[in-house]
Amino acid sequence: MRFLYNILINIAWLVLKVIALFNAKIKLFVQGRKRTFPLLEEKLNPGDKTIWMHVASLGEFEQGLPILERLRSKYPEHKLVLSFFSPSGYEVKKNTSVADVVVYLPMDSHHKVKRFLNIVNPQLAIFVKYEVWPNYLYQLKKRNIPTILVSAIFSDRQIYFKSFGGFMRKSLGKFDHYFVQNEKSKKLLESIRIKNSCIGGDTRLDRVSEILKRNNQLDFMDRFKNNQLCLVAGSTWPEDEKILINYINSTPEKIKFVIAPHEIKPAHVDKITAALKKSVLRYSELGDQNLKEVDVLVIDTIGLLTKIYSYANMAYVGGGFATGLHNTMEPAVFGIPIIIGPQFEDFKEAEDLVKEGGIVPISSQDSFDNLMSDLLSNPVSIKKIGDINSGYINANKGASELIMKYISKIL
Repeated sequence: MRFLYNILINIAWLVLKVIALFNAKIKLFVQGRKRTFPLLEEKLNPGDKTIWMHVASLGEFEQGLPILERLRSKYPEHKLVLSFFSPSGYEVKKNTSVADVVVYLPMDSHHKVKRFLNIVNPQLAIFVKYEVWPNYLYQLKKRNIPTILVSAIFSDRQIYFKSFGGFMRKSLGKFDHYFVQNEKSKKLLESIRIKNSCIGGDTRLDRVSEILKRNNQLDFMDRFKNNQLCLVAGSTWPEDEKILINYINSTPEKIKFVIAPHEIKPAHVDKITAALKKSVLRYSELGDQNLKEVDVLVIDTIGLLTKIYSYANMAYVGGGFATGLHNTMEPAVFGIPIIIGPQFEDFKEAEDLVKEGGIVPISSQDSFDNLMSDLLSNPVSIKKIGDINSGYINANKGASELIMKYISKIL
């Protein structure tokens, strides 16, 4: 089966090279990997002690970051190597100072894996959440390099738990330890005879809890909010935006709105602003505008959303209608109610907080309109619902320290 897998990986690489001629994102995926080995050879010396962390994209980076920061502090003599699979993660974080080397992960082919591990030669390998690459795990095990999976979450829909998933199940079994997010994941691992796991929670909760310690002040948000109620809609997609825009256009309530769309290309932002009937301004056009008279602010840049959430009285988090729910924990840490679309299965924090009442899912325009009416007519409920969210984070943080205790026994 491994022989067939290697053939398929090499075919996939050739196909991606062809697609890269026509697709900008895949071009980054392909071209970026040409720089991986030169970067590693430039930044690492044969005698260096290294720790390697691999993440898929930006969300997994946020989960791995609390661990990287603790590793940097506790093991300053080690060089930290961080690899990304996706351009959407690498291109945003390629200059992060939290690691000594940041690269694209070479494709999981036999020769590339051996070359990568020969250069990096990690004392410890850390994979985050979902990343299971058979050749990397095979070689790490063969070389007796301790390898852990952190913030992992499993579903019975995954191939590891299917009758035909033997090869991937065998690969999954090569980790030395699994820090899973919930009891369900632990039981699923036990169902395929993997016993070396523990419930460690989600390191992202450690990450977001630290947000409160930072300076989240934004001058333009102070001027825009002007002590009025404010709803911040983050990482929205067209399905979310349709509902939000309909409500904004029709509501008589005196409330400020911030829309931070997932897609910030000018053409998409143009569609949002053209559809709005109230006073609207883009972040890129702020200048010295009098923001007190602006009803809707559209954020057409990245990197500000977390701080903007600190000004929200309530938040809408996008992706719950079609594409996959975005990060609900960033607004939750500020103790505000969160509204999402109907599809939140397998997003553990969302599932938990929907049950507890801190996150409220909507399924239609009517359900959103009714929910907003309920919230705005009962300010006490806004605080009560928000307190559920901040309380959840305070009660569940600490995953990073548990993982670091395990690591300290290895290094």
